[in-house]
Amino acid sequence: MALAEQFIPSDDIHPIDIAETVANHHEWEFDRLADDQIAMAVEGQWRTYSITLAWSARESVLRLVCTFDFDPPVERLGDLYEALNLANDEVWDGGFTFWAPQKLLVWRYGLILAGDAMAEPSQVDHMVCAAITEAERFYPAFQLACWGESTPTAAMAIAMSAAYGRA
Repeated sequence: MALAEQFIPSDDIHPIDIAETVANHHEWEFDRLADDQIAMAVEGQWRTYSITLAWSARESVLRLVCTFDFDPPVERLGDLYEALNLANDEVWDGGFTFWAPQKLLVWRYGLILAGDAMAEPSQVDHMVCAAITEAERFYPAFQLACWGESTPTAAMAIAMSAAYGRA
């Protein structure tokens, strides 16, 4: 049964309730921080990712922020920012940034639910999975750009593209 088929359509379903159900479905650790916010920890190959989803009724946006610790050498920050720009050129549904004071690499995405639009479980699931997929894809390139002897362009060459088919 598809994840979306487990829900009864209703105008009363809050986007964060949907996110909580998705987290339960995947058995991810989570904490409901408020009525409009949930935090999750999702284990990846390279890192454990902290994911926060927050609902803003005023803007009709479900915002996802995926973070992980990243403390590059100060002298390589220019290379990191160039690598982030190159990575952002390769993605469509979100973007990377670096929060220097917190020493966090961040993936951000906002799902706009204007008018009568409602979040679907499959959309929330896709948001979280896409965040992890892109973080996993580009993490080695960011590492190489900051700690390797490589240019950001060369580092991006190791970022794995989406795989199609089976091996």
